[in-house]
Amino acid sequence: MPQPKSNAPAALTNKVNTVLGIVAWAGTAAGVAGVLITGAMMAVSVKRGESSEHMSRLGMVLGGCVLVATAGPLVSFVFA
Repeated sequence: MPQPKSNAPAALTNKVNTVLGIVAWAGTAAGVAGVLITGAMMAVSVKRGESSEHMSRLGMVLGGCVLVATAGPLVSFVFA
């Protein structure tokens, strides 16, 4: 299967890579913040004696973290 050559200007490629790097760091930071916030909410609920469904929230946060962490390698694998 022939691979097309990239004709994008170097300046544009550098800017796109910078934006993608910032988005990746923001996604990682959001995942860490989500885990910390969910853990704090769980601790407060236990302290108050309330039972709530924080494990499902933690599962969603961790699922989002996995999605953010694997997005780049998956795209590289599919399009490389």
